[in-house]
Amino acid sequence: MSNSRFLRDSMLSLSIPTRDSEYYISDGNTVLLVENILFKVHRSTLTKDKSTFDTMFSLPSDSSSDSSMSVGPEGESDDNPIRLQGDTAEEFRALLWALYALPNELMVAMTDDANCIQLLHIARIAHKYQFKSIETWASTALSRYYARIGAFEGLSTLTNDNDDANTPSLTQITELAGLCENRELLEAAVDKWKRLVSEGKDVALAIGLAERLNIRPLLGLAYHSMMLNGKAHWDSEPLLARNQKVRLFAGYYSLSKLWESMPSQTPSLVHSVRCTSQQRCNRSWAQLWRLILEKGTGILPLQTGDVLGKLMLAESCMKAIVEGEFLSAGIAFDDVPCCKENALAATSAKVIEVRENLADHFTDDF
Repeated sequence: MSNSRFLRDSMLSLSIPTRDSEYYISDGNTVLLVENILFKVHRSTLTKDKSTFDTMFSLPSDSSSDSSMSVGPEGESDDNPIRLQGDTAEEFRALLWALYALPNELMVAMTDDANCIQLLHIARIAHKYQFKSIETWASTALSRYYARIGAFEGLSTLTNDNDDANTPSLTQITELAGLCENRELLEAAVDKWKRLVSEGKDVALAIGLAERLNIRPLLGLAYHSMMLNGKAHWDSEPLLARNQKVRLFAGYYSLSKLWESMPSQTPSLVHSVRCTSQQRCNRSWAQLWRLILEKGTGILPLQTGDVLGKLMLAESCMKAIVEGEFLSAGIAFDDVPCCKENALAATSAKVIEVRENLADHFTDDF
């Protein structure tokens, strides 16, 4: 490290804390230091909701050290504030806003004029310090905001690239939803990620996020999308780690083997009450299933490992048969017409099953 950089860093570390312009309250009785900002607030406010601060203030203070004897108990002066680690001044300021806000100010958070980045800060820090009711309120407000049609449009995935300081990124929203176990918000965010992945956008970013938060439906779709791009694309993707590339190889091999075995694994068929011979119907369905997979899916040049794509094509073929269309391969279901719709339902169920379990194929076992 150069001398100039060392001196600059030393000066920053020794810089004098400044009082917050809004939340250094004159009649407050507790001083806290976040980053390099001093906050002076009421202890009774911080102990609401049986928060972590309530426990913190209940602990006996250590007044035996020389430093505490000279500057007084921790939290009672600017010289010896309570130091909060791992938070930003902006986050702590957002928490204090929620603690001191008037009812009409809180109501704005439930409207289209909500400050979403502030709500995100509130929910995260309220979760950390166990302000249960505030966390729930902020998380619910975010759910309502992003439940609106088009709320995710134009949202940056990783960072806020636009000029609106009130707009968090899709990654921040997803992480917050996972942290607060907000299922409604998480599902809305994941739906947006799935749409992006289906368009081939931010796939590597989606893989990392889904692994970090264990979002298996998104993880499988993201790995599947990346797999179809091929090894040359994997090698050029800076966000992919080596172990993720190994999982892509494993996924391609596993899905290829699954496709090889699938023609002989006919999905179970729930027979119509009008079916006169279930045994004959089952034989016809097994033949049709094999024909669709071996011939019907050859209509488009799909990769061997694209099991999901091929099954979706098989579903389209089955739908055409149900609607009375005959394919060039001569596939039909004339022997058992009353079970056509049930065969389509069985095909659709297989598509859903494979889609929901895609993540199981992308493992470290290869």
